[in-house]
Amino acid sequence: MRRARPGAPPRGTGGRTLTSVGAGADFDGSRPADRRDECTTRTEPAAGQDHTQSKLWHITLCVSGAEIPLKEVRRGLEQLAHDHPFLLTSRYANDHAEIRYWEEARDLHDAAAVALRLWGEHRSSAGLPPWVIVGLEVIDRETYHQRIAEGYGPPPAAPVGVHPY
Repeated sequence: MRRARPGAPPRGTGGRTLTSVGAGADFDGSRPADRRDECTTRTEPAAGQDHTQSKLWHITLCVSGAEIPLKEVRRGLEQLAHDHPFLLTSRYANDHAEIRYWEEARDLHDAAAVALRLWGEHRSSAGLPPWVIVGLEVIDRETYHQRIAEGYGPPPAAPVGVHPY
């Protein structure tokens, strides 16, 4: 069961920007110092300061588990593609699947964190099999295109969409 504000989008579908709320005018600063460190306020960069730009990262997520009928796997992956519109392609068998897509993130750590949450966050809403993540590759756009150009990179698994192995 999903708990959220009525009308709120499902977790993981927003702009993926984390923000925090300032303490407010009535904050007296009497909390212990170790608790103050947990809550920080993010501010926009001042004029003239560099702002970290996000980059595109190519994600390959591999999942595996107990055998599931192919129709159920396909239906779950198609629903995931519907819920997660920037899903590039999926390949599947009755006991494993591979998902490839582009993710926009500030750095590799952020892209990997989002990718590692993808399967679990969409498992119930998309009706995905109860499989576990067994592999993750995150590479930047330049590396992806360099691999393709040199002939040793991952060629597109299949045309965009959900396909059997």
